[in-house]
Amino acid sequence: MLRVVYEATRSLGPGRVAEVRESRGLIRVRVDQDAPAEQFTEALTAALKVFLANCGWFQIWRGRIISADSPESPLTVEYEVDDKIDRLRCIEVRESCGLVKVHVSSSATTKEFVRALNPATERFLAGGQWFQLWHGEIITMDSPDSRAA
Repeated sequence: MLRVVYEATRSLGPGRVAEVRESRGLIRVRVDQDAPAEQFTEALTAALKVFLANCGWFQIWRGRIISADSPESPLTVEYEVDDKIDRLRCIEVRESCGLVKVHVSSSATTKEFVRALNPATERFLAGGQWFQLWHGEIITMDSPDSRAA
């Protein structure tokens, strides 16, 4: 099973706004809960750029496997403040070939962002267009959950 879990926290190191960690079937993204939307979206975009360059997550787009090394459309996740997204809706996720773009309300707090993005990401991954290559094993939404073992 694939999961991406966002968490608002105050326990990041000094000066850190975002942290991304990976394990089998899981990306854990921790975000400074006191950071404003402008700051955490910028930090998340930078952190995911580094993460994707060094990881084994892939998108299946119209029968093609897209990775961070795909020449025409390298796998990218971008977070951007969008004044058209209201605070109640908080986020909107859009996917295209090689790109996932998360639009975030400019007035969203980190806790609101996390609360909105976790279920949206779960629905997004349930579409079956993603997989992880973890130590030679391909992990999909249908893979057994390592927590159950």
